[in-house]
Amino acid sequence: MSKKLTKREKIKLRVRSSITGKESLPRLSVYKSNKTTYCQLHDDLSGVTLASASSKGMSGSKKEQAAAVGKALAEKAKTMDVSKVVFDRSGYVYHGRIKALADGAREGGLIF
Repeated sequence: MSKKLTKREKIKLRVRSSITGKESLPRLSVYKSNKTTYCQLHDDLSGVTLASASSKGMSGSKKEQAAAVGKALAEKAKTMDVSKVVFDRSGYVYHGRIKALADGAREGGLIF
């Protein structure tokens, strides 16, 4: 493992120890690869993924794709009557694609 990856894993585990998602207040987790951005709503108490969205097949810059993913997840959350979530950035710096996804989710109506 690279030094950068182990640092992110340590941050992820530290944050995950204090953040848990419930059915009424799910956890919005983010993962980004070199090409695609993924996000999911989790209910950690029952171990269920409530909704998910990804930027597979979308066009535009990576930031634009991330914002669209955030909006898409917010629309899915609205259909499930979820308006508040806990944001889990998975150890990534709150900048670039992660910030664009969070802003897109806020524009879609999610509160965190």
